[in-house]
Amino acid sequence: MRAEDLDYGLPPELIAQRPAPQREDARLLVVERAGGRLVDARIRDLPQWLESGDALALNETRVRPARLVVRRPTGGKVEMLFVRPAAGDEGERWRVLARPARHAQPGARLANASGDLVLEVVSAESRGERVVRVVAGDVGRTLAATGDVPLPPYIHHAPDEMDRERYQTVYARVEGAVAAPTAGLHFSDALLAEVAARGTRTVRLVLHVGPGTFRPLTVSDPSAHRMDEEYFELSEPAALALREARATGGRIVAVGTTVVRALESACDAHAGDLAPASGWTRKYILPPYRFRAVDALLTNFHLPRTTLLLLVAAFAGPDLLRDAYRHAVAERYRFYSYGDAMLVV
Repeated sequence: MRAEDLDYGLPPELIAQRPAPQREDARLLVVERAGGRLVDARIRDLPQWLESGDALALNETRVRPARLVVRRPTGGKVEMLFVRPAAGDEGERWRVLARPARHAQPGARLANASGDLVLEVVSAESRGERVVRVVAGDVGRTLAATGDVPLPPYIHHAPDEMDRERYQTVYARVEGAVAAPTAGLHFSDALLAEVAARGTRTVRLVLHVGPGTFRPLTVSDPSAHRMDEEYFELSEPAALALREARATGGRIVAVGTTVVRALESACDAHAGDLAPASGWTRKYILPPYRFRAVDALLTNFHLPRTTLLLLVAAFAGPDLLRDAYRHAVAERYRFYSYGDAMLVV
């Protein structure tokens, strides 16, 4: 298939700029693969679609306030997104995205407003990627104190305190992501408690979401796209719980595409078997694909021509997914990170 095969018309007003006041108020489109039925519901109805014995797999990565403005000695501003620590022989180093990249060339020194953090650009790569060395200060402390939540570019307001709290899942625990696993933003503690009361267990894993997850396809042939590396970890207790769910007739319900990629990456590491695994993955899923570790998927409505949309197309089927998106547009569902959700069963 081609990248443009899953384009769709999206009125700009359907892009959700702010989250719903209550997480459970978001709408839920249930997509039944067996018969092609589409059911309009609410996130609060999700437990009705889960069964005793199912396992709900959650990505407990936590979003780092990773965006920081630094300045050149001349006073010019450079916005940096701190993606992850980088290996190096001399001092602490970070892989960042710089904008404008032309103002962050190798050898340049940049500092934050207070001068507490000083960085030197060590190397330049494509698409604004840079490696910087920490000359003075502490990146973690600076980001925690003055960093901004890295909201997606289609959200047209400056991050505020509500975003700092809301652009995070209630079960986020392990810091390391530069974007939220957005399907999980719909859950509240109360909804998780209701899920547990119905006999559905929750299982935690980690995939630190990087900027590459949301990078659009720039080629017509999706198979030519290359994913960025992201760190994932599936522990032995988590893998055991998921296998037990399957063994007793339950389903593995993935909350988000990042969970799918982590679980399928674990299967890749063990010749198709679901077992403990960790490391860096470039897992890329597009139609056709045989899923080995996922039976149902909760996800948001994604941007056209992205790897996320291709993954959901592989799971739901391209034709059924296109029908679901047309229905969502007609019914004025809210799209993207702060939008509504879709459950594919």
